[in-house]
Amino acid sequence: MLQRLNINRLILAVILTMMSLIIGMAGFTYIEHYGPIDAFYMTVTTVATVGFGEIHTFSEMGRLFVSIYILYNLVVVAYLVSVFSSFIFDGELRKIYKMIRTDQEIKRFSGHVIVCGFGRNGRRAYQELRASGARVVVVESNQELMKSITDGHTGEDYDGDGVPGGSIFTVFGDATTDLVLKQAGVERASALITSLPKDADNVFVALSARALNPRMKIIARASLKTSESKLLSAGADSVVMPDEIGGSHMAKLVVRPEVIRFLDLISGLSADKLRLEEMTFQQIRRDLHGRTIRELDVRSITGATIIGLRQANGSLLVSPPVDYVPIAGDVLLVLGSEEQIENFEVRFRQL
Repeated sequence: MLQRLNINRLILAVILTMMSLIIGMAGFTYIEHYGPIDAFYMTVTTVATVGFGEIHTFSEMGRLFVSIYILYNLVVVAYLVSVFSSFIFDGELRKIYKMIRTDQEIKRFSGHVIVCGFGRNGRRAYQELRASGARVVVVESNQELMKSITDGHTGEDYDGDGVPGGSIFTVFGDATTDLVLKQAGVERASALITSLPKDADNVFVALSARALNPRMKIIARASLKTSESKLLSAGADSVVMPDEIGGSHMAKLVVRPEVIRFLDLISGLSADKLRLEEMTFQQIRRDLHGRTIRELDVRSITGATIIGLRQANGSLLVSPPVDYVPIAGDVLLVLGSEEQIENFEVRFRQL
């Protein structure tokens, strides 16, 4: 938003300059009866304060006009100097070029994920999505926050190169407005996560995003239980309440600690993390279609385990029967280490 504001400042500076020329030429033409060339000459010499002299002696009205005109131009010139100084010495031209290039790249995105709000929840969602290979666009109104992150001030690696910070495709602005969502490519996105601090803002984002893209998946954050129904009515597919999840997690660490530690392995919160992956029937190699779970023999071949299967009708089979034959619309849920899951992807995924 700040960079767009700086562009507006540059445009305003150009407009003020053009207005100054028009006012000067009009004044010298009307008051002193100069021709177009002479009026332009006097306007430029007056604005530039070079003092080449008058074409002929001014009338009293002409001197009054020139005096006011000079004072006006002192303000205009001071504003022009401040604007161009910031562009030259503060690197604003480079920032604007980067912003324009980012906008052009985002316009080519399709099937990406939009994350609205880059607070604690938004950042975590971004890191998980990037770790899964998803293309992500962040919508954030706080430019200083994004600058501190991309400059590596937070000590976190966001682009996976092992260096804190990293480049993030960002649209600066209010995520509750249609214009900003469109700049993030909402019509072409596959999913949107809204994690703004205020529940009301998340409702507006869900409502706007659903209207702009009826097919996309929308995940919304909520602080209050009463906001859940509003978010679902606004178009969110799922609502997550971090505070409620955190309290439940802490309680379960007391009553079922080993279960929580196992879940931490799956969610990546533990050092020795496991990976839970899904693969649709359409993604399985065609030569493996029609085989039972036993005949697929995933565990023996890759070390990973099929722990669940979401059937086409929506029901979930936990530890599916070995004689079950996956069909179109089914989704396999596979658990294993990073190496085992990568091996599973290589051996079973259709290229």
